[in-house]
Amino acid sequence: MAERQDYYETLGVARGAPAEEIRKAYKRLVRKFHPDVNPGDKAAEERFKKIQDAYDTLGDDKKRQMYDQFGHSGDRAAQGGGAGAQYGPGMGFGGFDFDEFMKQAGAGAGAGAGRAGNAGFKGIFDQFFRGFGGGPETRGEAERGGDLEYALNIDFWQSIRGTQSRLRITRQDVCDGCGGGGASGAGTMNCMECNGSGQVSQMAGAMRFNLTCPRCGGRGRSSNKCFRCQGEGRVSRQEEVEVRIPAGAQTGARLRVPGKGNAGSLGGPAGDLYITLRIDEHPFFRRDGDNIEIRVPVAVWEAGLGAKIEVPTIDGRALLKVPQGTQNGQKFRLRDKGVLNARKGTRGDQIIEVQIQLPEVNDERTREILRELASRNPADPRAALWRGL
Repeated sequence: MAERQDYYETLGVARGAPAEEIRKAYKRLVRKFHPDVNPGDKAAEERFKKIQDAYDTLGDDKKRQMYDQFGHSGDRAAQGGGAGAQYGPGMGFGGFDFDEFMKQAGAGAGAGAGRAGNAGFKGIFDQFFRGFGGGPETRGEAERGGDLEYALNIDFWQSIRGTQSRLRITRQDVCDGCGGGGASGAGTMNCMECNGSGQVSQMAGAMRFNLTCPRCGGRGRSSNKCFRCQGEGRVSRQEEVEVRIPAGAQTGARLRVPGKGNAGSLGGPAGDLYITLRIDEHPFFRRDGDNIEIRVPVAVWEAGLGAKIEVPTIDGRALLKVPQGTQNGQKFRLRDKGVLNARKGTRGDQIIEVQIQLPEVNDERTREILRELASRNPADPRAALWRGL
């Protein structure tokens, strides 16, 4: 069997190269030797396969660590191993106490192969098979794409009346080059891990297991990765989404736009887009649930004598009757002048708080009137405070 080329030499990087340098070298070589770029060039195709094989190992931290320690045999053990491959650290049964295992199985003591301890038969196999890492061809069944969360600021009137808004988002979309499958149109090749058999053998002491190839998923064939998405099946794109904001929306409301999250993997459905609203404050209207609150200045004589005054509402102007003797801070309610609750089909109220406004004292006549008012009302307005002491 021909000697396999050093993975670091294949990618043209040093052994101690950081992960980012390895990734950049891989992308540079893929752009140069990809079959889509070199149609009909067998040499370029073979070089591309070697580059892909090298990056499958060096691009994965665990596989790279195994390769650095044990070379190609360690790499094969980390992948599940080819025919006759021996298990490496953390794989197979190298870390289990076979004495304890044989006692639990009722077959007497065997040769101790480690110090993991008291795992039973099922626990041993669970740990054994958990050690296998799938390659790029074993990403499993189609999966739904992830949801996206965005925040959107709108002004007070947009929240009251409802509106249409456009939001620019960045999402993972299906790759146009491969239709989401992750493979290029250059066909398939025999899997380099199982040589097209779809199975690999794993040795654990005197025990041999035939396992589904972790690289091709048992198909025996592997595809070249798509040049555009590097096998992910998805690419990042910016997109404008139109969002309908219903009348009466509140701060913290969460709107859902179906299918505008990230695209699913291997043909799975896309996730959803969730938009959380933030409502800008109004200069004088304040919202409390479906009610609108406002503080309205009232002149002393209007409060004292009573009056009919115009007050602003979200529908325009409305008439409010201020009773004679109205006190500062007193509240009045205008029915059905609040925010529409679309779910209940009802409207809230508007709550008006009176703020009595004193006149400016700029002339002697105004002072005389105030002194006369004081003489006609000699009662102490703070008398109740003293009674509480």
